[in-house]
Amino acid sequence: MTEARWLKYNFKFRFSAGTSRGILTGKTSYFIILKDTQNKLGVGECGPLKGLSPDDRPDIETTLTELCGRIITEPPPDPDQLGSYLDHLVPADWPSLRMGLETAWRDLLNGGSRIIFRNNFINGHEIPINGLIWMGNRSFMLEQIDRKIREGFRCIKMKIGAIDFQTEVEILKYIKESFQDRDVTVRVDANGAFSYEEALQKLEVLSRLDLHSIEQPIRPGQPDKLAGLCRNMQIPIALDEELIRITSLNEKQQLLESIKPAYIILKPTLLGGFIKTREWIKLAENQGIGWWITSALESDIGLNAIAQFTFDFELTREQGLGTGQLYVNNIPSPLYVKNGFLGYDGNRSWDLSCLGID
Repeated sequence: MTEARWLKYNFKFRFSAGTSRGILTGKTSYFIILKDTQNKLGVGECGPLKGLSPDDRPDIETTLTELCGRIITEPPPDPDQLGSYLDHLVPADWPSLRMGLETAWRDLLNGGSRIIFRNNFINGHEIPINGLIWMGNRSFMLEQIDRKIREGFRCIKMKIGAIDFQTEVEILKYIKESFQDRDVTVRVDANGAFSYEEALQKLEVLSRLDLHSIEQPIRPGQPDKLAGLCRNMQIPIALDEELIRITSLNEKQQLLESIKPAYIILKPTLLGGFIKTREWIKLAENQGIGWWITSALESDIGLNAIAQFTFDFELTREQGLGTGQLYVNNIPSPLYVKNGFLGYDGNRSWDLSCLGID
C-alpha cells in the first residue's frame, strides 16, 4: 500500500426532507481512498447521519486522519480475514468509518473498478425497491405518492409521526383506495415518534389499513415495551434505530430473542459495514425474523456497495435502496432506478471527478 487518504464532500438534496420540510437540505460524506503500487484505487464512503449515527462527532476528521495513517503502516488484509483487520483498526463506535474502509478495501481487492461484491447485480439483474415518501404537509406527501406510483413503484414506504395523525391516516387510505388495481404494498416508518401509550392507540388504528409493517413505532432503548407491542399488535413491527449501537453478537441475539419483531431493517452504514450486517441477517433468519436492507442517504458510491451486497442474498421483498435519487450533485454512476427497481447499467461509466479522482 502506498497511499491512504480521505476527503470530504457536501451533497445537496433535490428537495428539503426530514421530520418536516426545510429541516434537512443535504448531508456530508467522507470518502476513504486507497491506492496501491499499480495506481489502482479503492473508494469507500463514510456517511454518518446527523443526530443518528454513533460517529456523528466533531472529531471525525481527526479520527479519519489517524486511521489513514495507521492503514499505511499495516499490511494489506487477507480477504478471508477482513473482519479481524477492521476490528483491529476501527473501534465499534465508528460504524460509518468501518463501512467506508471495508468498502474501499473490497473495491481495491477486486481491481479498483467499484466492484465490491461479484454477483449478477452488475450484470444487469435488478433489485425491487420501495418508493420513499418523505414527511411534510398533505399536498407534498400526496404529490410524492402520485409520482412514485406513476414511476412504477409497487411498494410505498411512508414516513409518519410529524403531522396530524388523522391526516396521515387519510393519506394511507388514499393510497389503498386510489391504487387498489395496482396491488400496492404500503409500509410506514414512525422513526420512534410515538410514546408507548400513543403507540397502543395508533397501531390499533393502523392495523385496520392493511399495512405491510410499521418501523420503530417508539424510540429505541425500550425493549420491554417494544416486545409488548410486538406480542399484542396485529400490524407487524420492524426494528430500525433499535439496532444501532448494538455491536456484539451476543447482544444482537438477546435483542432479537427478547423483542421478537416481525422484521429488522438493516442500514450497513449505521451497523458497521457488511460483515456486521451479515451477522444480523444470520441471527434473524435463525429466529424466523424477516429483514430488508435500506440505504442511509449515501451517495452512489455507498449505494452501489450496498446494492451489490444485497444481491448476494435471495430477495423475497422490496429493499429500501432508492435514496440516490434525492441528490442534485450525486456522483455520476451506472446506477439507475426504473419501474420500481434499482439496476446497474454496465454501459455507463463512473465519474469521480467531483472527488478529484480521474
